[in-house]
Amino acid sequence: MGPRLKGIFGTFFHAPTADSLDVLADTLIIVGDDGIISDVLASDDPRQASAIAALGDELIHLPPGSYAMPGFVDLHVHAPQYPQLGLALDEPLEAWLQKYTFPLEARYADLDFARAHYEILVDDLIANGTTTALYFATQDREATKLLADICIDKGQRALVGKVVMDDPLACPEYYRDASTEAAIADTRAVIDHVRTHPDNAAGRVLPVITPRFIPSCTDATLGRLGALAQECGCHVQTHCSESDWAHGHVLSRYGVTDAEALDGFGLLTRRSVLAHSNFLTDANIDLLVSRGSAVAHCALSNIYFANSVFPLRQALEKHLHVGLGTDVSGGPSASMFEACRTTVQASRLLQDGVDPALPAAARGRPNSRVDLVTAFHLATAGGGISLDLPIGVLAPGYKYDVIAIDTTIRDGGIRLFGLTDPRTIFEKILYGASRTNIVGGWVDGICVTWRAMQ
Repeated sequence: MGPRLKGIFGTFFHAPTADSLDVLADTLIIVGDDGIISDVLASDDPRQASAIAALGDELIHLPPGSYAMPGFVDLHVHAPQYPQLGLALDEPLEAWLQKYTFPLEARYADLDFARAHYEILVDDLIANGTTTALYFATQDREATKLLADICIDKGQRALVGKVVMDDPLACPEYYRDASTEAAIADTRAVIDHVRTHPDNAAGRVLPVITPRFIPSCTDATLGRLGALAQECGCHVQTHCSESDWAHGHVLSRYGVTDAEALDGFGLLTRRSVLAHSNFLTDANIDLLVSRGSAVAHCALSNIYFANSVFPLRQALEKHLHVGLGTDVSGGPSASMFEACRTTVQASRLLQDGVDPALPAAARGRPNSRVDLVTAFHLATAGGGISLDLPIGVLAPGYKYDVIAIDTTIRDGGIRLFGLTDPRTIFEKILYGASRTNIVGGWVDGICVTWRAMQ
């Protein structure tokens, strides 16, 4: 990690709401010693000149052709699955888990294997502009602690959860919690490790209660995890109604939907994030809204495993908290730029429909489209709202988690061809940016990646 930022001058983009892109041109952002934005001074603010002079050599100027924006918040990453990114996507979800995923995740009990792969993952996500990640780790307690340690060491904001899966009817013998008591004890141990870590006093890394999903857990364990969530106030993450199979499993087991069942176990809280949730009913959405819970919308992985398109526009109109996730490795890209693009594309497919044999009027679901600004909002501010954290917005009181984009790099994916309108440049960045274009990144104002601007 590099030095702490004091002040930075340039042009910034952010989307505090789902329907508004703010362009902060020729703006000075001042960051306090706590990593929180203390001032945002526009070009016409009479205080800007004196503030720039006071910062002196501690001020960073974004060079011509470079722009900054909030770092991405990835609400759904399966950290141990990174080695199989882009592989084994031809199976249905239940077969994919048993045939490929569980054997890979079990290997992380070898901490040397875990360290080598987790370090590459965290480095790659930071380099791709992901300043905050909500991680599923594995069932192994010590490997989960190690992932938290790596995030702390590398400076990424992260939420890390030991995956709980104890049902012998659904989980292989070589990869499951031995009992409810063992699952709860190991979860507590990870919570305590993260909260008492000597290098995590600022709480940049947080623990997460993580039942994998209802099909992998016994009722006793789900109930105990819900009680633990109430006791410790931790975040909660799990999968919800992802596919026909997963959704049908819960209906068959309880006679109610995933959302209703999770609520019955005390697992829907203001700090709960439910991945996918493609088959939420109107009543389910209302329930989540009443609890303040959020959905991690994973448009790319849904194409492969979910059997449907999440009704994002409907959820937003009902004021459900939503952010975006890559779902590494169910989604074959670790880029949140790609998550934004696919979110827009999937919404258009839902609205227009995909079966050419049907007449246009019957082919799709009206009023389903979202635009690029909405997707960007969900990937930044929406993720912060979902996690109940002050991130994703460039305003006083928010943490300075920001990435810098150089649009001039020849090896990058952005070509402006003389364009100067900032909103047009924003679109070019969102649709064209690659890892190479990301030249700077800060979390809590501390530099975590820095390449071309030094």
